[in-house]
Amino acid sequence: MNNMIQKFLNPEDEYSPIPFWFWNDTLTEAELRRQIQDFNEKGVKGFVIHPRIGIPHEIEYLSDHFMEFVAFAVKEADKLGMKVVLYDEAMYPSGSAHGMVVQKNPDYASKALKMTEYKGNGEIKIAFDEAEFYKIVSVQAVKKASEAEIVPESITLLKPEKYEISFIPEDDSDWSVLVFSETFTNGHIRGIHFGEDDGEPNAPASSDLLNPDAMKEFIKLTHDRYYQVLSEYFGNTIIGMFTDEPCIMGRGIARGLKPWTGGFLSYYQRQGNSELDLPYLWFQAGELTEQKRRNYDEAINLRMEEAYYQPIFEWCDTHNIALTGHPHESDDIGFLKYFHIPAQDVVWRWVAPENNLALEGQHSTMAKCSSDSARHRNKRRNGNECFACCGKDGIEWAFTADDMKWYMDWLFVRGVNLLYPHAFFYSVDGPRRSGERPPDVGPNNIWWPHYNQISSYIKRMSYLMTDSFNTAQVAVLCSAHQLPWQIVKPLYENQIEFNYLEQELLLSEHCRIDNSCIKIAQQAYKILVIEDSSLIDAKTQLKLEEFVLNGGKVVIYNPKVKMFPAQWGISIYALDEVVQKIDELIIREVKVAKPAKDLRVTHILKDTAEFYLFVNEGEEDIDTQAVLKATGAVEHWDAWAGVIKEPGIVENVYADSITINLNVKRRESKIIRIDNKKPAVRNLLLEKNRRMDTLLLDKHWVMGNNSSKTIELDCLLPWNTFEGLEYYSGTMIYQNSFTLQELPAGKIVELHLGEVCEIPCITVNGIDLDTKLWSPYNYDITNYVKEGENRLTICITNTLANRFNNLSLKSGLLGPVKINFSQLYT
Repeated sequence: MNNMIQKFLNPEDEYSPIPFWFWNDTLTEAELRRQIQDFNEKGVKGFVIHPRIGIPHEIEYLSDHFMEFVAFAVKEADKLGMKVVLYDEAMYPSGSAHGMVVQKNPDYASKALKMTEYKGNGEIKIAFDEAEFYKIVSVQAVKKASEAEIVPESITLLKPEKYEISFIPEDDSDWSVLVFSETFTNGHIRGIHFGEDDGEPNAPASSDLLNPDAMKEFIKLTHDRYYQVLSEYFGNTIIGMFTDEPCIMGRGIARGLKPWTGGFLSYYQRQGNSELDLPYLWFQAGELTEQKRRNYDEAINLRMEEAYYQPIFEWCDTHNIALTGHPHESDDIGFLKYFHIPAQDVVWRWVAPENNLALEGQHSTMAKCSSDSARHRNKRRNGNECFACCGKDGIEWAFTADDMKWYMDWLFVRGVNLLYPHAFFYSVDGPRRSGERPPDVGPNNIWWPHYNQISSYIKRMSYLMTDSFNTAQVAVLCSAHQLPWQIVKPLYENQIEFNYLEQELLLSEHCRIDNSCIKIAQQAYKILVIEDSSLIDAKTQLKLEEFVLNGGKVVIYNPKVKMFPAQWGISIYALDEVVQKIDELIIREVKVAKPAKDLRVTHILKDTAEFYLFVNEGEEDIDTQAVLKATGAVEHWDAWAGVIKEPGIVENVYADSITINLNVKRRESKIIRIDNKKPAVRNLLLEKNRRMDTLLLDKHWVMGNNSSKTIELDCLLPWNTFEGLEYYSGTMIYQNSFTLQELPAGKIVELHLGEVCEIPCITVNGIDLDTKLWSPYNYDITNYVKEGENRLTICITNTLANRFNNLSLKSGLLGPVKINFSQLYT
């Protein structure tokens, strides 16, 4: 255990954040070295080399000149014991090699299936030119029930002859002839030079990710090129290759196209589909429509696995590095089986503290997507490319450390244990660099002087969540490309831990039924929850029946009151009934005394140690009691401060559980370790109250900085309300004093800053206090005050949004600033 304590307090470099490092300007070896050393000094022990828009044209992607800089950066990292993840594209989405795949062979450009509808009264005649004719995949006649609906029984296959087709309807209903043809999407990726972005003329062409030959060319151009130059570093300094949201048809395509590739019709048919299923992709055609579309998606996804993910996975495996990165969609859990380090990405504030975005919608599943894939497939690490464009209200440079802490904890409590911060910018020179998917969350942001605190926190939390497993008793069934979020929302809000279990895994040899549990890897589930009953196909039915027969419990969301056999499971008819039903079936790992919808929890076992991680995802402190299904001595492992405490928080001790007082402040994560080798000790301290006196520092402030004259303030106002400071981004110094006639014996003296925008650094009588990066900005200054005059200096640094976004956002010390004198008494 002492070894675990030391590893938690001083975690190894393995658990470092590995940021995206935007190479977005003219590169020099001196600047590369300086930035790498700067990363290292802040506890950042790795990086992803990410070519980004802004690189000059003379540094051509994968050229000798480009590779000289890559090799230099890898060698510098090697000297410092840092790790490098290579990135397989310039810039994204992956699979094009900056358009070079299509340059090698124009037929390797991304393809699609196009549907053209021909309507007519009476005979419908269509003539094709020779080029069109040889791109035809299928021609079919359909009777129209409405503009968007066809009669499925009417679908008829037609055979064109001599470059034309003629169709005479059998009745006077509305009929159409549908011509399905293969076409190029004319899609693109975002390039690394100015002029190559979305909407610009030189954007690199996207390639055909469904074509195995095209993807062989991609691997040859990128992966083989990197290995040719850097082979001696593979498997030691170079630990991975990042592939980034590969998009089958590319960006900027016309509406109405469907993913396709040459010869795909026969492949599609080999998966059990029919050529006559194609109209279902564009029209409603009865109750089979959704199933036909799912079948098509499954065929496309299977081809994507075979042509793209599997070959890249095998290449990385052979070359002793990890394939990492993420698919295109936030809940594409099925593709993650091909990643050594599966990951996802938090971007565009799709997940956020406000508007229920933490728990609602497709993107709310992404953290569990990567972590549950990893835990069920025995992979140690899983990651998230986090923080890009996550500024509130679309003001990206207004992204705060407060927000960053929320996102980190949102990921950690769901099982993510590797962060890829997006991004550290090589340069913020000019609006196209500073405005490229901002903000810089590293060296060009206001928290960089304090980043050692952030990197240490990331390491401690990543260490805790690695080589551990959660004790979730509930699994939620999911498909390969859709994770249900509605039924898990009440589970989150009631501290019921669950994991997503893929249908493919449930039916595989990796999953077994044993002792009334579904067992897979280190997990054992007593309850299987099913939101989407369409997943209950014939094979799944057999598995459910086996599970129930052996004492397991299945809960099926059944709002349409279908007649499910009892041997499949128990029906519920409203989403919020799931909590009541689970409470009837098992004893929870955690149960709180009063509702705490913003409280998240994971109960994990690491080696022989038992931990509960609590996270407050709300805006108010959570103060309650919690019953833990464990017993033993209690410790508080503080990942931010890097200390271990033995708090007197145990209220009741039972044979198989304890009750603890649980206070989780805003933006706080709390780690409770249960030492089952020591007895739980009940808190015998008498109930205490607090008497408090307050001194309000509301006047006589002096504000200024090194480049402007000082301003005397009778009340605290945002500095952007003062003339000349409207758009100022930087640091402002506030000074004040207060007098103590005598030292407050037996009292605690606390400084409360109130509202701050954004980061305060505080000195009391010349002594620097620890920096707090988010509210509440409260400080114990008992040991720093003295009799007589006490000097208070507060340096406030605001976000860079005023500078980079030309905004006048609220900035500075807003207060109210209070000195609280409190004394405990019984």
